[in-house]
Amino acid sequence: MTKSSETVKQNFSLRTIIKENFTTIALGLILALLIRIFIAEPRFIPSESMYPTLAIGDRLVVDKVSYNFTKPQNQDIIVFSPPPQLQILGYQQDQAFIKRIIAQAGETVAVKEGKVYVNNLPLEEDYILSPPQYNLDAIEVPQGYVFVMGDNRNNSNDSHIWGFLPVENIIGKAIFTFWPPEHIGII
Repeated sequence: MTKSSETVKQNFSLRTIIKENFTTIALGLILALLIRIFIAEPRFIPSESMYPTLAIGDRLVVDKVSYNFTKPQNQDIIVFSPPPQLQILGYQQDQAFIKRIIAQAGETVAVKEGKVYVNNLPLEEDYILSPPQYNLDAIEVPQGYVFVMGDNRNNSNDSHIWGFLPVENIIGKAIFTFWPPEHIGII
């Protein structure tokens, strides 16, 4: 084999390797993008509103598929786009919030004497930081909405302040914390 034919063969091999690597990277990026758009996505916790369940800096995975087959349930921790009443206050549509669903359409919510009541029954809330230091008169959640609250009841911008969350604003359910290592686990 001559030196020029070896060079051609090496160039062909190098081009083939580059092309294969580029194709693999491009397919991987497309697949990652599709998974993030339609199936699951990572999120970052920027505030103390869900403490002690979630701390500032926790990173979690949000399941974007399951609510296509089942409806959100009370106690689910959800990620959602700000409702219109928060957008009026300057929050952007692409800004995400995370809270716990407390009540569904048709249920009544009240807060009195440090307890949250759903349909006149007090919730057992061993996950909250401290009891709420405010009262909320009984209100019924309308159809197409849920009532959400942060686990840090006294430091959470949630439904007790701005009202009901349209179900259509729900992005998905928080299912798993993957960072930091000491917080890894199912939510």
